[in-house]
Amino acid sequence: MADDFGALTYEQLVERLERLTDQMAAGDIGIEEAAALYEQAGRLHAAATERLAAIEKRIQALEPEAPA
Repeated sequence: MADDFGALTYEQLVERLERLTDQMAAGDIGIEEAAALYEQAGRLHAAATERLAAIEKRIQALEPEAPA
């Protein structure tokens, strides 16, 4: 199952990741659900990392180049 995180902001991705980690840390879920949440957390982390890299690239493009 492919998740579509394209419509989410970086902040929304992080918020979802935090909710998932809270669920897993609570320890009141079964092993199957924990595994599924762990997989989803990995996908969220990857999406957030990719989004952050894109934002950093946009910011760097706005900065004036240093003289050589």
